[in-house]
Amino acid sequence: MEDFLAYLAQFGELTSVHRGLVAQKTTRLHLRKGDYFQRSRAAVQRVGFVVEGVFRVCYLTATGEEVTHYFVEEQNMLICLTGLEHPPQSAPDSIVAHYVQAITDCQVLVITAADLQVLSQTIPGWDAITHKAIEQALSQKMRRIIPMLGQNGTTRYTSFLRSFPCLANRVPLAYLASLTWA
Repeated sequence: MEDFLAYLAQFGELTSVHRGLVAQKTTRLHLRKGDYFQRSRAAVQRVGFVVEGVFRVCYLTATGEEVTHYFVEEQNMLICLTGLEHPPQSAPDSIVAHYVQAITDCQVLVITAADLQVLSQTIPGWDAITHKAIEQALSQKMRRIIPMLGQNGTTRYTSFLRSFPCLANRVPLAYLASLTWA
């Protein structure tokens, strides 16, 4: 929990009372290798902070081919922006088309979408903190993706190994081979 609170604190100040409220609204989830944090075509119900393990964000092509979009490892958020910003009852198209799967045994700190709303209404500056965290996550994703766009599979794989050697050792080769970065 302390890692998550420290992660949030880099984006804004949280008093000890607010830290306690965040801890109260957060639950620990254990996922085994192969379990899903988010299923395809399901409404987004939660966000997570990866304490331990690696996830892959994937989708199926029109031909049924499974493609890995990107990976999320420790000290990073698991967030689907579309589904959280537009709840399914108000925008049915907000149901996500990708899924998030644990590729190692994982521990995640989870906050439900409903509890995110409670935190937003209770903690001054919470929305600014979450927006800065989202901006950092998107920026980090873009720094990973942009250099590899337009590269052929071999070059992309070599670049990935060079840029993320520790992650590469934890990810099955089949998932690296299906990596699109698009």
